[in-house]
Amino acid sequence: MNEGQEKPSNLLDTTDCLEAVGVFRGWKNFLFIIIIVCLVLLQISFWLVNLGYVKVEEGKEEVSTAAVKEAEQIEPAGEAKGEIEKAAKQVAGEANEPAEAAPQQAERQERAPDFSIITFGRLAGLIRFFDFVLILAAALYCLTMLFGLKVSLLGRLGGINHISRAFFLSLLGLVLLLPWQRFFAGVVAGAIYTPGELLRWYTIETTGGIFGIIVYYLRFSGYWLIVLLFVIFAQIRSVRWAKAILRRLEVI
Repeated sequence: MNEGQEKPSNLLDTTDCLEAVGVFRGWKNFLFIIIIVCLVLLQISFWLVNLGYVKVEEGKEEVSTAAVKEAEQIEPAGEAKGEIEKAAKQVAGEANEPAEAAPQQAERQERAPDFSIITFGRLAGLIRFFDFVLILAAALYCLTMLFGLKVSLLGRLGGINHISRAFFLSLLGLVLLLPWQRFFAGVVAGAIYTPGELLRWYTIETTGGIFGIIVYYLRFSGYWLIVLLFVIFAQIRSVRWAKAILRRLEVI
């Protein structure tokens, strides 16, 4: 009598776990597509600036204007206020002064087609939007892997090896993706970059030597490739996890 009651109960639990796996699997695939799209768009944004399709002079003017506004928002009293205003005006004046373009930057601007619609201000807004969506999607993707792991353990569905590896790969991708340079500047950096960082590194690349060029491309392309591989490997492992569950339950 008790054995007959336990079997339907186990069957119901397994069915519920399978339904949960189906939900997590759908969201996992959706979030994976969003992550890939945002990573590709961020890399395209980098190459648009790197190849000269977007003029960086506009970005320098925006940086100087932002520095003046930031100084105006701070209202200290006495001599400190005057020194801050003087420094902000000096920064704005230096940024607006016409500077001699580096040979590499001049060559890029000569061979690049005229895309007047693409300005650095608009590109900067898109980069910030991609950063926000990418961090949110990567965090949810990692949590989805974790919930899939818990459901597999509780329902004894199998494929624990694959989903465990997928979770840790997604977790590593999330850790490498986060903008650690905002909190630990000069110590560690994340794969995500801000428009200001892109401007600074672009200046280093156009005026620096061969070592600066190597570090420049490793920062914006090599680091990006590592995160992309972690996400792709995590997705491959999660696909194997779903197939292992179906194979164990003799659905296929």
